[in-house]
Parts: sequence; C-alpha cells; structure tokens
Amino acid sequence: MTDYALLNNVDHADLKIITDRSARYRDDVMKALVFPFEFRNVQACYPILFQQDGAGGCYPLALFGFQEKENLFLDESGWQAPYIPAMVRREPFLIGYQDSRTQGDTERTRVLSIDMNHPRVNTEHGEPLFQPLGGRTPFLESVANLLETIYAGIEHNRSFMASLQEHDLLESMTLEIELSDGSRNQLIGFHCLNEDKVQALPAEVLGDFNERGYLMSLFMVLASMGNIQRLVELKNAALGNSEMGGESDGNRSGPDARIDGGSHV
Repeated sequence: MTDYALLNNVDHADLKIITDRSARYRDDVMKALVFPFEFRNVQACYPILFQQDGAGGCYPLALFGFQEKENLFLDESGWQAPYIPAMVRREPFLIGYQDSRTQGDTERTRVLSIDMNHPRVNTEHGEPLFQPLGGRTPFLESVANLLETIYAGIEHNRSFMASLQEHDLLESMTLEIELSDGSRNQLIGFHCLNEDKVQALPAEVLGDFNERGYLMSLFMVLASMGNIQRLVELKNAALGNSEMGGESDGNRSGPDARIDGGSHV
C-alpha cells in the first residue's frame, strides 16, 4: 500500500534511496508506461505495444515479460538491459500538487512526493536526498529533472495517441508463443501499429506527423517489434535454467512467436 508524502528537508532529512535493481524493490514488472521522448532508447531493448486505458484511449508501453510479475531482463545481478524506462527509474517518487493562496487566488504548484512505504526508502543505505545543510543532493536533482520530463511527456503522449487513433493506425493483436519446452502461450489485450496503414498515410499526414515530432516515434515503434523474438529467447533461457539437471528433449522445436493481426516475427 502506498503512502505518498510531500518531500521536504525537515521530515525527510535522513532518507536514502536504494538504487539496486531487484524483485525485492518491485522491479519484477511485466510492462511499464513509456513516452515518445524515450522511444529511441526503448526500442533498442523492448517491444513497444499499446494498451487501452479504460476511458477509450490507449497508451504506449514497454513489454518485459509475458505474464504478471515477470521481468525477463531481471536476474540476481540486476536489470540486464542498457536502458530502463523513465517510469521505472522514477520510483519511489511522484509529482504531487500543493495549493497556495496569493492575493486571494489559489495557485497549484507541482512538488516532489515520495512513497514512504516503498522498499527502496530507508535511512541506512543508498543515495541521500538532502545535503547536511538542507539542500538537494545531485541525486535528488536528477530525480526532479526526470519527473519534469515525465510531466511534459504525459501531454505529448496524449496528443501522439490521439493522432494514432484519429488515423486508425492501431489494431488489436494476439501474440502466440511456442516455447522450447513445447508449451504454448497467448498474450492478449494489447494493440500494435498497423504497418500497412502507416505506409499508406498520405503525404500531408506524414508531413504533419513530422512537424509534430511523431514520425520518428512511429518508426521506433515499428522497429521495436523485433524485440518480441528476444523476449521469447529470454523466456526459453529462463526455462532452461529451471530445468538444469534434467534430461533434454532432442525433439523440441526452436522458439517461435506469431502476431495475429500484425506481421510474423
């Protein structure tokens, strides 16, 4: 259960944040929200898919595994990928709001909040948040900058997704996975870009996407789909590690992933 508090250098002077990556620090996540500003880095490591938000819209996400609490990039030594999405790195912090009155008017300002119940938060180990005289440490400054980047990215995400939906560029997908142990898995509830519709966009729409900074994001999403096969390989490696010591099955087929409604991987 979360317990967010507005961060300040009096009540939280001694707090430290553990920066190691581990399941015990809630890094065992299947997916995470991502933003167009980080698509270039995300697509180098993870598939970028889309999911409905319950209000008729969609949001982009990076996929780390095929089931809840599964992060195939996480092992005993940490997170094994060169880039970790911003929404994962910002934990246990969040942007909060504080109301203040100025000349009879109420003004809402953004402030740093911290989840006091997060397992990264402690007073013994990790990165300190405040200097001895109360100033922010470089670590906390970097967190504040990251949260401001995320705040700007939220609005960019809304307009980007609205454009994708306006031009009907998203389609539902079902990911069929056959693993090396012969088991078959199905991933449903996600959307992907329809590559044929992207290629068929008229010149004026492509020009508008380019001016608004969306065109490169489209290319990054399409390029990221090759990482689904990488996820299958990581899943098979995890299965292999769990079966070490047993007899191997020489008749097992290699890993395979197929996307219904999209391209074959």
